[in-house]
Amino acid sequence: MGRRTWGTSLVATALAVAVPWCIGVPTAQAKNGDTHITGQGITQTLDCNESALIVVGTGNYITAVGSCWGVSVQGSSNIVVVDDVVNDITVYGFDQTVLFHTGDPAVWDRGRELGMTNRIDRVPA
Repeated sequence: MGRRTWGTSLVATALAVAVPWCIGVPTAQAKNGDTHITGQGITQTLDCNESALIVVGTGNYITAVGSCWGVSVQGSSNIVVVDDVVNDITVYGFDQTVLFHTGDPAVWDRGRELGMTNRIDRVPA
């Protein structure tokens, strides 16, 4: 390998490593310790602690105070009320309700894409 080829490879590698660190770096990151709620008919109030909230099951009523990095709901007939969502809300299944007071999360309603009805809304505090 000639000097020119070696130098070009070195520059390309340096750019490939350095550029992603400069572009699109999130301003916040989720903490360790996601909260998982799995079951049927659970009523619970919890502190999200800037982590992800994952609810799986049916007929659960979950109130999350504080800030959640993200919310994922799977199953049916769950109701989740969140103070603040930083990154995203993802909903699978049908007859799901996710309400949040603040934040500007990306919303992905996978159930609706498959013809099911879910409700995801910002509501006043």
